[in-house]
This record gives sequence, structure tokens and C-alpha cells, in this order.
Amino acid sequence: MRQIVLDTETTGLSAESGDRIIEIGCVELLGRKLSGNDKHFYLNPGRDSHEDALKVHGISNDFLKDKPKFSAIVKELLDYLQGAELIIHNAPFDVGFLNKELELIGLPPLKQCVSKVTDSLMMAKELYPGKRNSLNALCERLEVDNSGRTMHGALLDAQLLADVYINLTRGQNSLMMELSTGPETGQSLPVVDLSQFELPLLLANQEENAEHEKLLAIIDKASKGKTVWRGVSAAA
Repeated sequence: MRQIVLDTETTGLSAESGDRIIEIGCVELLGRKLSGNDKHFYLNPGRDSHEDALKVHGISNDFLKDKPKFSAIVKELLDYLQGAELIIHNAPFDVGFLNKELELIGLPPLKQCVSKVTDSLMMAKELYPGKRNSLNALCERLEVDNSGRTMHGALLDAQLLADVYINLTRGQNSLMMELSTGPETGQSLPVVDLSQFELPLLLANQEENAEHEKLLAIIDKASKGKTVWRGVSAAA
């Protein structure tokens, strides 16, 4: 599966109110590995950024004056995204802006170009309910180095999000194991589908069950009889 981690910077918060995209950063993952085939665009939005937005991304209006319009790069962008899964943090925001840009030049919405859109913010909320799940918070939690992120930038943020996504989904893609290139031959080894193997079910013997009950009794005593499993067993 070809995946593209995407981020945008904008003139403000509302595409419907006339705010526009000023920067697009894309990072390609092939087999969950960075391919190096990235895309990065600065765009002339035809309007000034709001003051609050400038404080976030630091991209001045003067800097963008000689940059191309979205219509000038749209073919290159869509060709690059074609058929890929997009991974975006807070996807409705970025997709909403991209769809508005496409609408303004008479093109269909993004969903007709890509295979699917995955919202890494929603993934993080499911994994870490009740915790902060901003990109900075996830970088800190997952030990992704974001020391170079003094301001928001679309390409840098996409690169950080790629590392975050790989850590968020490590070991959860299915029972598939991709063997690395053999050091002796330099040849790629085949992918092994572990789901084809029927694993034996090993039951605890009488001695192991007795030791387990002893351990549960110790924990129950230490908690003064407040262990959950005792209550469940009694109810059963």
C-alpha cells in the first residue's frame, strides 16, 4: 500500500470564509518506510494571512507573492496522490481546504483521486483517550524528535507525522512479517503471512493453576479484597 502523509498551512481557519492554502507538504511511505519521494509546495493564496495564522506558521505575505497559484500545481499534486492512502492529522481540516481549492477551479473532490483518508488524530484519541494528542504531544509520547519544530511547517510536520504514524501503528497492521534484505545475498526475502499457521492452544496444568491461584490470593489480600476478578467470580 502506497501511503502519503500530508499537511497544509493556511491563511486562516475557514475555507468556506475565503481562507486559502499557502503550503502543502507530502511524505511518501512504501511498505511503512520513508521512500524519499516527497512533495513540497508554497502557494500564493491571493490574500493575506490572518495575524493569528502568521504566529503559527511564520510565512509572510511578501514571501508568497511570487509563488504559484494552486491551479498551477494541481496536476502535479493529484498525479502524486493518485491511488494512495492519505494520512493526515485532523484530516477534516486539511481535506476541507483541499476540496475548496479543487472546487474553485472546477475539479472534483479529493476522494475521487485517493484510495482512502486516515485521520491520525482519531487514531491517537482511541489509543490515548483523555490525553493531549496534538502532534507535539504525540512526538513527546512516542519519542519522536521534534526539536527542530519552532514553527508549524507543512513539510516538517508531515515528516514528523510519518514517524508518529509508524510508531502508532507498529505491530498492528496484521499478522504479516516483511523480512529484510539478506546481508549476504543482497536479495529481498519474501513476505511471510503468519495467519496461515495454526498455533497450538496450550492449557495450564494443575500445578500452574495452583500457582496462579496463590498469586491471585496474594494480590487480593494486598488490596484488602477489592480486586475486580473476585467480584466477577462471585457474581458468576
